[in-house]
Amino acid sequence: LIFIVCLHLQVNCQEAVLHISDGSLYRDYCLVYNHSWTPLEDTLVKAPTYKLVNLTSTMLCDTSGVQQEAVKGKALVVMRGQCNFSQKAIVAQTLGAKALLIASNTTLITPSANESEYPKVHIPLALMRYMDFLTAERVFGEGMEVKLYVPQYSKIDPNIAVLLLIAIATVALGGLWSGACERERLKSYAAGGGAEEHKTDSSRVLYSPLSIIIFVIVMCGMLVLMYFFYNVLVYIIIVIFCFATASALFSCLDAVLDLIRCGTLSFSVRSILLASVCISVAVIWGVYRNEDGWIWILQNLLGIAFCLNFMKTITLSNFKICVILLTLLLLYDVFFVFITPFFTKNGVSIMVQVALGPDARCGHKALAAVVSPTPIPVVMRVPRFSAWAQNLCGLQFSILGYGDIIVPGLLVAYCSRFDVWINSRKKVYFISCGFAYLLGLVLTFAVMLLSGMGQPALLYLVPFTLITSAVVAGCRGEMRQFWTGTTYEVRRAAYEEQSQNCSVPSLSHNNQHTSSGA
Repeated sequence: LIFIVCLHLQVNCQEAVLHISDGSLYRDYCLVYNHSWTPLEDTLVKAPTYKLVNLTSTMLCDTSGVQQEAVKGKALVVMRGQCNFSQKAIVAQTLGAKALLIASNTTLITPSANESEYPKVHIPLALMRYMDFLTAERVFGEGMEVKLYVPQYSKIDPNIAVLLLIAIATVALGGLWSGACERERLKSYAAGGGAEEHKTDSSRVLYSPLSIIIFVIVMCGMLVLMYFFYNVLVYIIIVIFCFATASALFSCLDAVLDLIRCGTLSFSVRSILLASVCISVAVIWGVYRNEDGWIWILQNLLGIAFCLNFMKTITLSNFKICVILLTLLLLYDVFFVFITPFFTKNGVSIMVQVALGPDARCGHKALAAVVSPTPIPVVMRVPRFSAWAQNLCGLQFSILGYGDIIVPGLLVAYCSRFDVWINSRKKVYFISCGFAYLLGLVLTFAVMLLSGMGQPALLYLVPFTLITSAVVAGCRGEMRQFWTGTTYEVRRAAYEEQSQNCSVPSLSHNNQHTSSGA
């Protein structure tokens, strides 16, 4: 599945900070409020201080059982339930309270009321977790003073650099790995072992436009099914993710051991140990996938391994296939991000709801996404480092879909293999396409930050990478070869002719054979 880069989503919920102290000690807790109903100060200094009165023994739906003298000029904390938020607030105002905190045993939601009741409430109103209040009561006892405020922070968060690094490093490594595998295959052909090598080769070559079209149609169907049957299919996706990432991690680690020439153990023993490690990592992720504090690191590690292995395994046979695949997926991405909000009940795109989960929410003024308790695990996610106050309500993440790495990465991998085919020592195609991917990703983030809304990353990545690759091929006079590619049979025949020196032949040398093979 292809997902957007999602930093900025406009969803009606706002997080604030409850600052509790007793004069010497202080703690901060999560609040959820409605900024258009009861606005709060934006700094701790500006926020007024209130004595807190514990009325969690009542729902405060009326004034019975509450002495006005005990609560006048103070902040109240009451339990959620029985009556609506505005009724509780009006009762608190009648008693002379200056702020109202509603303790909730369930999920925090944005407090709201009928339009006619909004003007009647003049005091700050917010929801807090009941467990947070019990914790604060144990720490501070009865002498609690509170401040309610909404800290401001910059839209630009350092986690953008982390996402960029993950994406660029994964695409670059995947391209280099694909090129290295191609070089090894060509050497095997030159040495006369092409047939056996081809039989054991695990790569899958996409060469038919029809197969590409069917692939995209299947993806559309899967996304729609995920939208309607998310609560069931998400667990199937999680199981598939565990198997796929364990296998991908095994492939990556095995390649690393081969690279560093780790041969002290026999092949079978090494394979068993590697398989045990990879399966254990996948199982740990599956068990602790809802632990936001640290599991995102493990998910990103598995995601990087999955993307690398995908780019090495799935190969595009020529530039024509690259153009068809990337263009169709660009249209797919734009449709499910920009068009589907017109058809959904809540006005949120199908792509966003599938990427984050149906229970996902986002903070006020375009905060990062607070993902669903059971999100679909096909995104890189990094928590916002600067939004410490909003993270009190739950870590807020910036996300980048695997598709935004894999899809352009397949083109980068093709460029890397083409460099091998034409014996380009400077890797001109690979470097230029990788640099175009970097520029496209930077532009995606820039547009997202300026517009304050999520962007379909392929809208920028696909044109940048395709146009750059085509321009390089045109300037070098190799567009025909670049467009048609070549086949393993043609390369094997060419290598057998030059097996004495084992040099890599230029595609232009056997161009008369390529069109029929590709």
